[in-house]
Amino acid sequence: MKHRNTVEFEVTGEYGLFSDPVTRVGGEKFTYQVPTYEALKGILQSVFWKPTIIWIIDEVRVMNPIQTETKGIRPIKYYNDKNDLSYYTYLKNCRYQVRAHFIWNENRPELAADRDENKYHNIAKRMIKKGGRRDIFLGTRECQGYVKPCVFREGKGFYDDIEELSFGMMYHGITYADEAYSEETRNKMSVRLWNAVMRKGVISFLPPEQCIHREIRPMKMKKFGEDLENFSIMDESEGDGVDVMDESAAQNV
Repeated sequence: MKHRNTVEFEVTGEYGLFSDPVTRVGGEKFTYQVPTYEALKGILQSVFWKPTIIWIIDEVRVMNPIQTETKGIRPIKYYNDKNDLSYYTYLKNCRYQVRAHFIWNENRPELAADRDENKYHNIAKRMIKKGGRRDIFLGTRECQGYVKPCVFREGKGFYDDIEELSFGMMYHGITYADEAYSEETRNKMSVRLWNAVMRKGVISFLPPEQCIHREIRPMKMKKFGEDLENFSIMDESEGDGVDVMDESAAQNV
């Protein structure tokens, strides 16, 4: 389903690591076969983010064959100087088409005056065209990525002729207090799970509120911008909607 404020882009990278947090306990990292919802949301937030909006990832299309490569990594150890070795399994030659849209963050009523759909939609499209505001990475920091505009479903994908491929129960993402979608997730941090299925190369994500939620811990939403007299929402002197509150907002969310 295409929404009025839909954005479409392609993200590529030599390597990607979209891991289940459970697999990181012992220091070894093993990637999922496809990107997670949370990883794609993080990519889009690096392209353009505002506390006024919440990005919703609708679909991802897998363009290249799923390949993995295992590397021996010497992780940084802060408690001693002894050498250690861990094996990280990465996805290789990653290329994905993504379709997403944004909704207003109803948990931030103090930013209601900042809700201008047309403005933010145009800024997001410009930022995609420019390659994003911040560095793009595919799952982990060492996996550099690149974004550019695309038309979703345009071009030939490797899995276009595969009717259905199931990946089983997967990590969907984390719901924080300021993005609570229902009373079930309010005032807590919870992890979301879902059953991922790819049909003809396309994975259609469940909306966050329809996933299985498991509480991690209680969490209160932090406040910012309470001093409205000194609160500046936008500074558009450069014409691209540079948010003067981005850094302070990011530190408080």
